[in-house]
Amino acid sequence: MSHPPGPASHDLLVDLYRAATQAAAPGPALSARLDQVELDPARRVWILALGKAALPMATTAVTVLRSRGRDPAGGLIVAPVEGKSPHALLRVVKGDHPEPGSNSLAAAEALGAVARRVDASDEVWVLLSGGTTSLVGAPEPGITRAELTSIYTLLLGSGLDITAMNRIRKRFSRWGGGKLARALAPARVQVFIVSDVIGDDLASIGSGPCVPDPTRAADVQTALEDATLWSRIPESARQLVSSTVSGKAPETPKTGDQAFARITHELIASNRMALEAAAKRGAELGLAPRVIEMPLAGEAATAGSSVAASLLNNCVRLSIPQPGGLPVCLIWGGETTVTLGDHPTGLGGRSQELALAAARELAGATNGIALLAAGTDGRDGPTDAAGAVVDGGTWTRIKDRGRDPVHDLARHDAYPALDSVNALIKPGLTGTNVMDIVIGICGWESGKEKT
Repeated sequence: MSHPPGPASHDLLVDLYRAATQAAAPGPALSARLDQVELDPARRVWILALGKAALPMATTAVTVLRSRGRDPAGGLIVAPVEGKSPHALLRVVKGDHPEPGSNSLAAAEALGAVARRVDASDEVWVLLSGGTTSLVGAPEPGITRAELTSIYTLLLGSGLDITAMNRIRKRFSRWGGGKLARALAPARVQVFIVSDVIGDDLASIGSGPCVPDPTRAADVQTALEDATLWSRIPESARQLVSSTVSGKAPETPKTGDQAFARITHELIASNRMALEAAAKRGAELGLAPRVIEMPLAGEAATAGSSVAASLLNNCVRLSIPQPGGLPVCLIWGGETTVTLGDHPTGLGGRSQELALAAARELAGATNGIALLAAGTDGRDGPTDAAGAVVDGGTWTRIKDRGRDPVHDLARHDAYPALDSVNALIKPGLTGTNVMDIVIGICGWESGKEKT
């Protein structure tokens, strides 16, 4: 019978994961940037913090203002969890995620109420992070909240990546695609962003509430047709797209619109920063880290098999005697997808599914091989786990618990399979969201034994 992963490799991988998430922590990153911002004493400053990192970012912004003898004029914090506001004039509203619901509708209304209070002579700090699309998810006129939720549900199970999904979602949402910029104009707006998308495309992060929408209605219709979703979305949504294509309804704000005349955007944290921090920590601990340039994308199970095969290939090379050779450490970043189909029944998330697929590929491998796959926000899918750590014995251990991991993988039921062998990692919400990280090591156990 196989044994659980050694504590050395497990703890090492969690250590590298922690280094990655701390490097992308939005509070310190925002503080460093806001310290350089010049404040005009004649301008009131409003704070709009939206997304999974909203609370720590808002807290940082208030701290910076107070260090300069200022207080915010007001504002709003929309986060995935309830929390204490850092200032009496900033209201905290809990939105719904990963699909919008009644809380998201209330958050969207609250955002509109604050935007209406902003004057042309004011300055607005928009603190934007992943999750915003759903957290303030409210429909365009003519579309009901239930219909918007159904669109999100279809997209989440479609297999489309986050960038493709956001191009579509912003079309039907109240604040996406530059619509918040239009509501705040002509005030001066500075947007500080924690990226949760591959390539850090500003129009995709949070559905680009303050960015010109590069996608036209005709593009949205084509994308939905290509994904075989056009006939499945509500009639009201199809009517909105068709009316815009025909010119009967207005397009979303585009480049050159006066709504963007006084807006600036700055990226303060990203997946790349997290990967480089993990690599730096790995080198400090005696590993030979290498960040893989190609981002993780596509189906989670396919990606899991691919990264595991790459790790195995590198471990074979390690087994050849190399003077002074260091343990292998490969680091990937990005965001995969899971196509659920019409009748999803399992429990898990993309990182857990990737880890389970990797465990199948790694089955029987030795030489201290282990792999961590986790979301940097600390929560993977609708679960309390960020992801999992697997090794060459995980697949067999799941079988020893009386489960069929092949069946679990097919049903997207990774959570109970990995939970049965204590492979899940549950760090809690990290306060950041820069997509996912996968770290593979081998030669570590044997390397430790030699020292």
